[in-house]
Amino acid sequence: MPKTIPDIVVALKAGQSFAKADLYQVDLRGLDLQTVNLAEATLIRANLSQTNLSHANLRGADLRGADLSGAVLQNTNLQGACLYRVDLRGADLSEADLTDVRLKGALYDTQTRFPANFAYKSSGAIGPGANLNGAPLNTANLRSVDLQGASLLGAYLGGADLTGANLSGARLVQADLRGARLTGALLCQARLQGANLAGVDLRAADLTDVEFEQLESIAGTDFTLVQGLSAAMRSRLLKQPADELATRHPLTLKTTLASLSN
Repeated sequence: MPKTIPDIVVALKAGQSFAKADLYQVDLRGLDLQTVNLAEATLIRANLSQTNLSHANLRGADLRGADLSGAVLQNTNLQGACLYRVDLRGADLSEADLTDVRLKGALYDTQTRFPANFAYKSSGAIGPGANLNGAPLNTANLRSVDLQGASLLGAYLGGADLTGANLSGARLVQADLRGARLTGALLCQARLQGANLAGVDLRAADLTDVEFEQLESIAGTDFTLVQGLSAAMRSRLLKQPADELATRHPLTLKTTLASLSN
């Protein structure tokens, strides 16, 4: 079995089978690898960004944490493959066989193309319109992720990094966001009723038309430079318990009250 990347590439292009091969963290980005046989191969954290894998055999492959952004996976056999936490943003999976594929934590966006009638929004993958009710996303790296219109009812997002994320119109009712980073995030028209925002970093976030009646807690939340915070919304926040308003954010050390006084 070839060991170096150039030798692996030559062998793949020559049609050599890499079924069950160990290709941990292999870098094959941007290559034309149509029809290759990678069935049951270990491709954990592989870089396959922009790679053409159309008509390839990836049945049962372990692709955990792999980068498949912009990859071409048309008519690819991904039956039973493990795509946990895979980056599928901009990937083309049209006509791919996704029978029994595992997509928990995989990222997709509006440019990702799934097979017709494939229920990707309820697959556990993360992207616009996703159904992630009750999902355990504690400490997840979701920087700049598009979660527009996603359903995150009761989701566990404690400590998650959502810096710059698009959560416009997302449903975060009773979500646990304690300690999450939402710096610069878009939360326009998001629903946050009953959510726990204790220790959340909301600096420069856009809260235009957000709904957050009856928040569980805003103790230590930093609202510095938030956009779209109406006078009525600010007044409602200032009616939270005094001990919550006096709590400092663990990173910025600013009290909730001070951050709301800008």
